[in-house]
Amino acid sequence: MKKIAVLTSGGDAPGMNGAIRAIVRVGIKRGFEVYGVYEGYKGLVEGKIKKLGYSDVSEILSKGGTILESSRLKEFVNEKIQDLAVEQLKKRKIEGLVVIGGDGSYRGAMALAKKGISCIALPGTIDNDIHGTDETIGFHTALYNIIDAVNKLRDTSSSHHRCFVIEVMGNHADNLAINSAIACGSEIVITDKTGFDETKVIEELKKCEEVYHKKHAIIIVSENILDVEKLANRISKETGYSGRSIVLGHIQRGGSPVPKDRILASTMAEEAICLLKQEKSGLCVCVKNNRIVSKNIEEALVEKNENHDWLYQLFFDLA
Repeated sequence: MKKIAVLTSGGDAPGMNGAIRAIVRVGIKRGFEVYGVYEGYKGLVEGKIKKLGYSDVSEILSKGGTILESSRLKEFVNEKIQDLAVEQLKKRKIEGLVVIGGDGSYRGAMALAKKGISCIALPGTIDNDIHGTDETIGFHTALYNIIDAVNKLRDTSSSHHRCFVIEVMGNHADNLAINSAIACGSEIVITDKTGFDETKVIEELKKCEEVYHKKHAIIIVSENILDVEKLANRISKETGYSGRSIVLGHIQRGGSPVPKDRILASTMAEEAICLLKQEKSGLCVCVKNNRIVSKNIEEALVEKNENHDWLYQLFFDLA
């Protein structure tokens, strides 16, 4: 194998640039020509492929997002579209591909592997919801961004007897919500696991105010569960707190990746190059019990991650 390529797909995540940088630099040192695919699978199908060198990845380690850009291509499930992607790679004699992204990106890599392209997948998503791995590239930075924002909101919350209802990302995964709720010292957390009972939330806030004499309150809510503005309005009407809603949105994705994401991305990328050097394919790089391991993509996608009930117990003991 002489030539390999790298692409980023799906939602961007801080640390993806660190992975790209490591793939290029380690790849070159291992004897590969390394190419970048721009705009994910869409760019692969359209042939947006460029050779990368050391200078192309200089000074990107500290940058959020992805220099290769990203996209979603739902049509990639179509075998004819996959064949177009394979054709673009074969035309350039590229035999290996590293894909950085989430579950959908993994499935695309699995499809290409079945068509003879040596594919290795890296988990890149802020939601930390990819099966088979304990950690994903981008999660730690997104968590830091949430905590930083909530710390600022807490300052104004305590000054005005307010209750902030803060929606965080997660796409039905609860990792960002429960971890940020513990780290921020929020009074209430609402996720798919906790369920949502509006009346109980109001009762809990009244207890915070009347029994514990709390001057302000923070509620962390995982996205796609409830209307945070509606809840904030009811809090204003039925409690002594002034309810305010905040949707943090894409601010969670941005910013310079924290050290842990930079190191994780670089370590995973190096492992991907080692696997390609061994001409392995259809594998994903994972973290299990603080060790870097590789697994069959198909098996990883159906593997259930560890249950985090203990985090909820910790939160309720602290709240």
